[in-house]
Amino acid sequence: MSDSEWGRAFGSGPLLLGVRHHGPGSARAVRAALDAARPGVVLLEGPPEADALIPLAADEDLRPPVALLAHAVEEPGRSAFWPLAEFSPEWVAIRWALEHGVPARFIDLPAAHTLAWGSEEGEPPGAGADDEPTPGADIGPAPGADVRVDPIAVLAETGGYDDPERWWEDVVEHRGAGTTERRGAEGPEHRGTEHRGAENSEHLDAALAPFAALEEAMGALREAYGAGGHARDLVREAHMRLQLRAARREFADSVAVVCGAWHVPALRQKASVAADRALLKGLPKAKVDMTWVPWTHRRLSRSSGYGAGIDSPGWYGHLFGAPDRPVERWLTKVARLLREEDRIVSSAHVIEAVRLAQTLAAMRGRPLAGLSETTDAVRAVMCDGSDVPLALVHDRLVVGDLLGEVPDAAPAVPLQRDLARLQRRLRLKPEALERELELDLRKETDAGRSRLLHRLRLLGVGWGEPRESRGSTGTFRETWRLRWEPELSVRVAEAGVWGTTVLGAATAKAEADAVAAQSLAEVTALAERCLLAELPNALPVVMRVLADRAALDADVGHLAQALPALVRSLRYGDVRGTDTVALAEVAAGLAERIFVGLPPACAALDPDAAEEMRRHVDDVHGAVGLLREASTTGHGHLRTRWRSVLGVLTGRDTVPGVIRGRAVRLLLDEGELGQDEAARLMGLVLSPGTAPPVAAAWIEGFVGGGGGGMLLVHDERLLGLVDTWLTGVPAEAFTDVLPLLRRTFSAYEPGVRRTLGELVRRGPAERGSTLDRAGGLPGFAAELDAVRADAVLPLVRLLLGLDDDASDTGDNYFAGVGT
Repeated sequence: MSDSEWGRAFGSGPLLLGVRHHGPGSARAVRAALDAARPGVVLLEGPPEADALIPLAADEDLRPPVALLAHAVEEPGRSAFWPLAEFSPEWVAIRWALEHGVPARFIDLPAAHTLAWGSEEGEPPGAGADDEPTPGADIGPAPGADVRVDPIAVLAETGGYDDPERWWEDVVEHRGAGTTERRGAEGPEHRGTEHRGAENSEHLDAALAPFAALEEAMGALREAYGAGGHARDLVREAHMRLQLRAARREFADSVAVVCGAWHVPALRQKASVAADRALLKGLPKAKVDMTWVPWTHRRLSRSSGYGAGIDSPGWYGHLFGAPDRPVERWLTKVARLLREEDRIVSSAHVIEAVRLAQTLAAMRGRPLAGLSETTDAVRAVMCDGSDVPLALVHDRLVVGDLLGEVPDAAPAVPLQRDLARLQRRLRLKPEALERELELDLRKETDAGRSRLLHRLRLLGVGWGEPRESRGSTGTFRETWRLRWEPELSVRVAEAGVWGTTVLGAATAKAEADAVAAQSLAEVTALAERCLLAELPNALPVVMRVLADRAALDADVGHLAQALPALVRSLRYGDVRGTDTVALAEVAAGLAERIFVGLPPACAALDPDAAEEMRRHVDDVHGAVGLLREASTTGHGHLRTRWRSVLGVLTGRDTVPGVIRGRAVRLLLDEGELGQDEAARLMGLVLSPGTAPPVAAAWIEGFVGGGGGGMLLVHDERLLGLVDTWLTGVPAEAFTDVLPLLRRTFSAYEPGVRRTLGELVRRGPAERGSTLDRAGGLPGFAAELDAVRADAVLPLVRLLLGLDDDASDTGDNYFAGVGT
C-alpha cells in the first residue's frame, strides 16, 4: 500500500491492533487487518532480545505451542516465559511477516530489565512475561498498588455479563470472524485495478472495525482508571513508544503494532521523548540468553506460575482451526473421544447434542453456541448427566495435552543438547501427557533410561518420579511416572552450570551436595542416589565424606537413619554391577556403632522420643537383614550381634515399653524367642504391678504394625493375656491408655479387626482360652485334629475328581500329608 493510500485509510499515524493474548478471534482479526493493510514493518509486544529468534518461526519443526524463554546468564533459575499458541495474535503476526518478507520486531521492555527488576523487587521469575490485565493472567501486584483493574471484567459487567469469558466470546470470538477473514483472503488485488483505490478504504474499515471498537473501550477505561494498578505498564509503554518512534522514522507511518488492547491508548498518547526516557532511566539490568522452548496447552490453562491464564486452550485452538461448523466439528471430536473410552455414543447423539447446544445458545441470547452450551449438551446427551466422563472431555479436549516442538537449530545450552541426544538414543520422547514407564534393568535400553532419569532427578530436573512397581518387589524393576512440563527447560538451563553433559553435571552436583550436606542421613541418601544414577566418579567423594561424618557423629538416631539407605545402595549396586565393597565396609562399621550405642540411647525417653526410637529399631532390623543378604565380605555375624542387642532391650526396665515390646516381637519373628517365652514376657508386663500406660505402650510395640493383628488372631494365649489385662484396667486409668490402644488396633486391616472382634465377643470360655485349660483353639493345638482333618476329605476328593474306588488311596495319601 502506498503512503497516500495508507493516509486515506487511516489518517496519519501507525496501525495499532489491540488484541487479547491467546484469543483466536483476535488472531483472525489480526491476520485480516495485516492482509488488508500490508504494513512495511510489524511491531510486537515482547522482549527485543528475541528479534534474532523470529526467523526460526518459519522452520517447519517449530510447532506451537512454544514459548520464548529468557533466563539470566549468571542465575539461570531466574527466568521468564512468553508463551505463544497457534491461535495467539502475536504468532499469527510473526508468521504473516515471515510469509510476506516484512520485518518483525519486538518492542516491549527488554528481558534484561524485566529479570533484573523482578530480582530487586523480590518478584517471582516470569512476573513480567505476560502481565496483561486479562482474565486469569498471571499478574503480580505492582509496588504500592492496592487495586488492579481487569478491563475485560469491567467491560463485561458494563455489558450486563457476569462472566468475562462469555462476554469476550460473544463480542469477539463469535461475531463476524468468518466474514472478516474471507474478505482478507480475497483482497482487492484479486479484483480489477480500477477498483482498488475505492475498495481499499471499505475493506480496511471492515478489517479494523473490531480494533477501533476495542480501542475506544480501552481508552475510556484508561481515562477512568489510569494505569489500573499496573504500575510497571507505564515503564513498558514508555519503552514501546520509543521503539515505535524509531520504526516510524524508518518506515514512516507504514507500521503495524500488535499489542495488548490495554496498551493501545498509551501508545496513541502524545508523550515527549524526554519524559519516556526519564521513566526508563536507572532500570536494573542483567545479562540474559533467549531461546524457543516447547510449551503445552495444559500450561496455557494455568493462572499461576508461568501460566498464561486461559481456561480452555483446546477449545480456542478448535475455534481457530475449524474452517466451518465449529460446534458440529467439536461435538464430533467429543464423540470420538468417548467412543475410544468404550462409551456408547452414536451419530444420533451428536445430532441431538448439536441441536441442544444451538437451542441453549438461542435461549441465552448468544450469537453462537459457546463452550458452556456445548458442555451442557455433552453432559445431558452423551454423558447421561454424569460429570465423570465430562471431566475426561475437559481434560483431553477443552484443555488438552498438546506439546509444541522446537527445531535443533534453536539456541540451547550444551546440557540441553546432550539431553536431547540421550532422549533420541534411548527413544524416550518428552510428552505432556502423563504416563507410566515400566523398566526392566536387565535390558540395556531400560537401564540407560533409568540412569538418565535418576541423573536428572539429582540435577533437580523432575521429568520422572519413581513409583512402586506393581507385581514385583525385585530390584531389577522400576516404575516411573513421566510428564514433561515447560518449566523443566529452565531447570535444565539452571543445571547447565554443573557441566555440559548430563553425566558430567550430575557427577559435579553430587560431589558438591556431599560436601554441603548437613547430616549423615543426607550423605547416605546421596550415596544411594549416586548408585542409582551410576556415577562412579562421584561415589569415592561421597564415600569419603560419609566415612568422615560417620566417624564424628555419635548420635545413634542419626546413625540409624543413615544405615537403611546404605544397605539399599548395596542391593542397587548388585543389580547394576557396581563395586560396592567399600560401601559394605562403611555400612558394617555403622551397624557396629549402632549396636554399641543403642541400649544406652533407649533409656529414659519421653513418649515421642520413644516412638521415634522404635522406628529406628525397625529400620535397623530391616537393614541388618538386607546387609547380610547383600554383603559379599563376610558380615553374616551382624545378625547374631543384632539379636543380642534386642535381647538386652527386652530385659531393661529403663527402656520404654514400646521399644521393649518391639524387641520381643522382632525376636519372636526371627525364631529366636519361643511362643511360651513371648507369652511369659507379656504376662509379666501386663501384671497388676505395671502401670497401665507402660503396659499399653508395650502392647503397641509388640502387636503394632504389620502382622501384629495376625499374631493375636492365631495365638490364643497372647489374645487371652491382652483381653484379661484390658478388662482389668481400672476405670480411672482406662482413659489414659485408650489413645494408645486405638492407635495400635486401628492400623490393622478391616478383616483382622473383624476377626479379633468375633474372638473377643465369644469370650474365653467359648473360644477355649489357654488361661483355663492346656488346649488351645480347635485347629491351633500342638497335635493334628483328626476329626477336623477328616471332615474336609470328601470335598477335596470331589475337587480332585477322585472316584469312590480310589477312596482308600486318597485317605492314605491325605493321612500321609497330615502327618
